[in-house]
Amino acid sequence: MAGVTFNRNRVKLKKLLGIRARLAMLAVLLVAPLMFERVRSLEDIRARQIATASEEYANITHHSAETQREVISSVETMLKSAAYIRAASGIGRSCEILRASLPASLPWIRSIMLVSKEGVVQCSTLNIQVGMNISDRDYFRKARETRDFVFSDYLFGKTNNRPIMMAAYPVAAINPEEDSVVVAGINLDWLSTIMANFSGKPGISALLIDSTGVVLAAPPDQAGMIGQSLGNMPLLSAITYKALSSNSDSGSISFIVTDGTKRAISFARIPGTQSRLVVSVDEAEVTAAINRDIRTAYLQLGFVCLFVLFGALIGAEKLIIKPIELMTGMAKRFGEGDSSARVARSRLPAEFMPLARAFNAMAAQLSQRERELVATNDRLTVMASIDMLSGLANRRGFQSRLDFEWMKAQQYQCELSLLMIDVDHFKLYNDTYGHPEGDACLTRIGEALSGIAADTLGFAGRYGGEEFCLLLPNTTPQRALEIGEMVRASVQGLAVPHATSSHQTVTVSVGVAAALPSSAQTPGELIEAADAALYAAKHRGRNAVVEHGFGRLADEPGLAMAG
Repeated sequence: MAGVTFNRNRVKLKKLLGIRARLAMLAVLLVAPLMFERVRSLEDIRARQIATASEEYANITHHSAETQREVISSVETMLKSAAYIRAASGIGRSCEILRASLPASLPWIRSIMLVSKEGVVQCSTLNIQVGMNISDRDYFRKARETRDFVFSDYLFGKTNNRPIMMAAYPVAAINPEEDSVVVAGINLDWLSTIMANFSGKPGISALLIDSTGVVLAAPPDQAGMIGQSLGNMPLLSAITYKALSSNSDSGSISFIVTDGTKRAISFARIPGTQSRLVVSVDEAEVTAAINRDIRTAYLQLGFVCLFVLFGALIGAEKLIIKPIELMTGMAKRFGEGDSSARVARSRLPAEFMPLARAFNAMAAQLSQRERELVATNDRLTVMASIDMLSGLANRRGFQSRLDFEWMKAQQYQCELSLLMIDVDHFKLYNDTYGHPEGDACLTRIGEALSGIAADTLGFAGRYGGEEFCLLLPNTTPQRALEIGEMVRASVQGLAVPHATSSHQTVTVSVGVAAALPSSAQTPGELIEAADAALYAAKHRGRNAVVEHGFGRLADEPGLAMAG
């Protein structure tokens, strides 16, 4: 009993003082105190760097928002001026003044329009817009309802379907008796140009978004996001939600995204609109340099540990290197195709047991997958010989079976018969009923042939298009003619309507050929004979069965007709 207890304690002690535990303890005792202070100081520097970057980008955000505000203010001023002109003048005079008054110093204004209360553009600085109806636009209705300046969300222009924003100001705000509205189109490219300060800054995502989260403007290096809804992008969606759900016109928020990334955002609402400028700072990228220094410190810690442990590793040759060589040898054997290669776990230290189990499990799984792949390839080979429409063998499968049966018949000196079957007037059938019905017709004929092949121990296939074949091993010409008549009658018995046929139903013509295979003949000659008989059946009015005397191929073909 004492011996059992001693052995248990010994096993526990061995696990406690395993290779990894002893080496880690040695590294911690000798090196960690020396490196701790340096790592701590670098962490302090990183924290200060993050705070400085956040403050800097908050200032840039505020400045850019102010610039955007000035753009919006200039648009509002321009619209109010046009509204005063419209309130004081008739529509004709107002339009003349409007066309001449749009200054080149406001390149972000794409066009200015005077719109009637019904939403019809009466005049515009762009002639193509005259007569256009914008009564369905929310910003137009809102401007008339509120009698105040309105700035739209992201939308597409009606004349060119290009992304644009619109601003509107009702003339009724100046003269209540006037119901018209002054409308301006805003060029989004200019809004993005204003945000060029954010371009090329690592870790910075600067976007101007509307009230629905659609990107209105972005720096040149992020221009591809313009027009996209941030609701489809999990990270940016979280940032947008934080900004739009805030009650403040501006501010800063720090949070951790679902993927674990720490983010700081600054946002500012553009006065006169529901749009917000959002700047997101990825702390990981902003502090990339200091993070590299911290990683370097940890690497130095690792190198020192390795140097200190070098002597211990020499002594651990038997405990570490030998097991690794053993597992490497097994992996090499497995890679060379020996699927039975497995690691003997009894020869390994406890630390290597999980790896050995994982290797053995992987080897077993790969062996199983290889067997499954072989089975799958076999199934694919079979599928490659099947015609998916009729369910019968395709031409490739039929040719392989013909070659096999030919050699077998030659070996046992027995007859081999072949039926070539063609659907009568099938092109007219397709033209009359359409290709889907034609496919359905071929499927039904394939099913009928499959049943006959099963009953007669034959092999049915689709030779191509509307042509089928039925290979009949060990079958005399007389019996082949009977089976040919069985095929003809079976197809006609399907009663598939065929209005353009003289029989009013789908019928087939059958050519029959039989041979006693020898080395002087080839399977191709049997096919040619059956084809010749099929041609004769077609020539004799279709819906017929004709037999070809295969032995008389070199002379005038002998033909016999069934029925």
